[in-house]
Amino acid sequence: MSEQNALAGAYLVKGTIGNVGLPGAPIVSFALVVVPSTHSVTGSVHVTQAVENGNYTGQVSGTIYATGFGNVTQVVALTGSIRPDSPSTVVLPFEAHLAINGEWNGTGGFNYANVHVENVPVARAVQ
Repeated sequence: MSEQNALAGAYLVKGTIGNVGLPGAPIVSFALVVVPSTHSVTGSVHVTQAVENGNYTGQVSGTIYATGFGNVTQVVALTGSIRPDSPSTVVLPFEAHLAINGEWNGTGGFNYANVHVENVPVARAVQ
C-alpha cells in the first residue's frame, strides 16, 4: 500500500474529555488526525484545571478500532507526554481512553501525574 493510499480517508477531529462546566474539573482538549485504514491516531492534547500550575500541553498517539457494541462503535487508546505550560523541565506521561460513537461523542477517561479521571463525557467540538 502506498503512503498516499494509507492516508486516504484521514480526518481531523477536535473535542474534549471531562466534565466541562464543572468548576475545578480537569479537562482535556484534543486535536487528532485519525487514519482509519491504519487504525492510527496522532495529535495534541491540552489539559486545563483551575489550580496553580494546572495547565499542560503535549503530543499523543494511539489506536482506534471498531467495536460493534451498540452505541459504542469505536474505542480509542492514546499515550504520550505532556509538559506544564509554565516554565519547567518536567515531562509527565499521559494516557487516555475513549468509548465513542461515530460522531466522537461518548465516555472516557485520562490520567497524568497524580490525576486519574474515569467515566467522564467525551464530546466532539462543533466546527
